Amino acid sequence: MNKKIFIALLALTFSATASKAQQPSYLELLKNEPRWVDSVFRKLSKREKIAQMFFVRANTNMGKAYADSVGKVIKKEKIGGLVFFQGGPGRQAILTNKYQKKARVPLLITSDGEWGLGMRLDSTISYPYQMALGAVQNKELIYQMGLEVAKDYRRIGMHMNLAPDVDVNNNAKNPVINYRSFGENKYNVAEKGAAYMKGMQDGGILVSIKHFPGHGDTDVDSHYDLPQLKFTRERLDSLEMYPFQQLINQGAAGVMIAHMNIPSLDATPNMPSTLSKPIVTGILKEQMGFKGIVISDAMEMKGVVKYFKDGEADVMGIIAGNDILELSEDSKRAVKMVKQAIKDERLTIERIDESVKKILTAKYWAGLNKKQVIKEDNVAAEVNREESFALLQQLADASMTLLRGRDSLQNLTANKRTLIINVGTPSQTAFQKEMVGYYKNSVSFNLDKNANANAISKVLAEVKPEDQVVIAIVDTRLRPGNNIPVSADLKMMLNDMASKNAYFALFANPYNLAGLPGLEKAKVLLVGYQKEDYMQKAAASVFKHQLIPTGKLPITANSFFKYGDGL
Repeated sequence: MNKKIFIALLALTFSATASKAQQPSYLELLKNEPRWVDSVFRKLSKREKIAQMFFVRANTNMGKAYADSVGKVIKKEKIGGLVFFQGGPGRQAILTNKYQKKARVPLLITSDGEWGLGMRLDSTISYPYQMALGAVQNKELIYQMGLEVAKDYRRIGMHMNLAPDVDVNNNAKNPVINYRSFGENKYNVAEKGAAYMKGMQDGGILVSIKHFPGHGDTDVDSHYDLPQLKFTRERLDSLEMYPFQQLINQGAAGVMIAHMNIPSLDATPNMPSTLSKPIVTGILKEQMGFKGIVISDAMEMKGVVKYFKDGEADVMGIIAGNDILELSEDSKRAVKMVKQAIKDERLTIERIDESVKKILTAKYWAGLNKKQVIKEDNVAAEVNREESFALLQQLADASMTLLRGRDSLQNLTANKRTLIINVGTPSQTAFQKEMVGYYKNSVSFNLDKNANANAISKVLAEVKPEDQVVIAIVDTRLRPGNNIPVSADLKMMLNDMASKNAYFALFANPYNLAGLPGLEKAKVLLVGYQKEDYMQKAAASVFKHQLIPTGKLPITANSFFKYGDGL
């Protein structure tokens, strides 16, 4: 990293630490209610108080009619905040200014940014998925990432990141968490999650650690059904809830509740954790001592509305102890139903008041007691900073995990004929470009993910006994899940080439090692975790003897490749 960028990153750390020292944390503010909170609270009617607890969806890529409809909801229903989804940073800054003008009480603006703005927005930086960060041994880099993400969020007028994900992914078949987790080890998850959380909070944004009490050991996606965890309370305490307790102890501002049925914590049939008072209030607030803001996962998900329909889930979510309900199916109906529930003595106005004061305090902490106008020009450039890209490459470099052949790697020589075979995509990759620049006597070949035996044999016919063969396996999917889509013929070829001393780089979720038999015999095997160019450049640096890999595998793929492996 050049000196200029290093100094910029250092300055960012010092300024963030200094600003933190000047401002009390969100949890400290809750103990000493700011005057602004009380003055706003006193002016709210019962209906307006309830409405503060509801956050609705916003997008900037769905046209003017959709954007205007959200504006009407803000003005008429006086909701508490927004959860932004797809769009672009410049458009979001402009729309946020318009929406804040319509709000009587300033809106708290949030989004899911587990890997930064790029999780939702185009033209922005996507940092590595948390699975790759789980391999990184230098947690200071992850703290720096938190600072950078906070800077991006604040630049476009957002105040809370619904991240990090601190689920312990101890089920390889998990369809919804998987690569979004720091891995299968609770200590590693807690350590990396805390570094990311502290970076964001020191950088001036609120966080919401998720998905309490732990969504890592399930093979059901709660977007589509209600997962069930059948574990004992002791197991959940010692494993799933461990990272949550650690981050709560270290000052987490927010916790998001998962939609999961957990009989050992609440025996009510089909009860999602989101709607369970024994879980949200009894365990999280009372037993674990969480004093911050409690946020539901999306209330439109099938995991919560499958058994509690027509707005009943919203009422029960508030009774359970959630402070913010995000993405209700119908927020107007929900407010009316909560008001009726108070009349029917199912819950009290004091319960509402408690949540509203937490939400208003969060707004005060985020600076919303003063009018905020987001600068609308030069947004894209200012969320694509030179130091951010430098950090992105550092994180990729630090994640490189060598599972086979440290000594063999040294045998690769620049002057020997080298075949660089790319498996998974028909076009040249960043890895190939980097390698060709270094291995001058090289030839590149590409085999698409559906390549058949005929296409494969044409490439293999070019291999001579004395050649060095480097094979890159690339998962081209947007989200790198399990079951990498490569043909059976390609899998046979990979198995065969592994036994013939080929060198391998895997740009895929490491769980895929279990579905690629034979790679345990490879002369060299380097894991690059995902397809992005910065990962491919980092891997090429290893193969060019410019980078020593230091990553450790954050999960166990099979009996050959286990948690903590890395040469």
